[in-house]
Amino acid sequence: MTVDSSMSSGYCSLEEELEDCFFTAKTTFFRSVQSKRPSKNDCKPPEEPQRPPTLQEIKQKIESYNAREKNCLGMKLSEDGSYTGFIKVHLKLRRPVTVPAGIRPQSIYDAIKDVDPAAATDKRTSFYLPLDAVKQLHISSSTTVSEVIQGLLKKFMVVDNPQKFALFKRIHKDGQVLFQKLSIADCPLYLRLLAGPDTDILSFVLKENETGEVEWDAFSIPELQNFLTILEKEEQDKVQQVQKKYSKFRQKLEEALRKSQGKPA
Repeated sequence: MTVDSSMSSGYCSLEEELEDCFFTAKTTFFRSVQSKRPSKNDCKPPEEPQRPPTLQEIKQKIESYNAREKNCLGMKLSEDGSYTGFIKVHLKLRRPVTVPAGIRPQSIYDAIKDVDPAAATDKRTSFYLPLDAVKQLHISSSTTVSEVIQGLLKKFMVVDNPQKFALFKRIHKDGQVLFQKLSIADCPLYLRLLAGPDTDILSFVLKENETGEVEWDAFSIPELQNFLTILEKEEQDKVQQVQKKYSKFRQKLEEALRKSQGKPA
């Protein structure tokens, strides 16, 4: 698996908490509960397991995919039925990541020789990855979600446990943006092949693995101190935003009162 980096300034993300199932910003808690409640008269037959596609079906899908791909990033089919191609992963990490302190970025030599610069020191530091970063990966049809996550972390020399992260697929349906957490055994390139090359239809997002209650014991003291600093800064920013918002409202109300009373400003 090879990695290429790029920046996307136009990427816009949602701020909701993610779950293991589909969700949308327009779906309320009560709707989601009602949608999960089975109807008494709704008796659905059990779903049959999907059969794997044949070699001919894969070949036809790849030909259709490559015909629509405009950036010379098509897929290549091998004689054994496997295939390779590219996916893009948006990085949306809210928390700082842990990296070795004082280590140079990974060189081409390190990548070819599979050298791990992070193993050269035990010193650690934390920093934020940019929210609008996009990594382009060259993977095979057998590459799993787990391997994609590990490859991304290795590229950034992140030493955090890979289980702290999860890969989500983002799709557009009925005018809404939907996220779904992928299993570590899923194969992203197969999902890319089924959806086609249009990233507006399907894209991949790397996020923290939100499993429910936060296990604070899993974080180091520097990480916890960073979280406190982040919370204080976010609190100050929110206070300033609210004050600015209501200051504008107050000015408009006072102006309306002056006009209604016929008094000059």
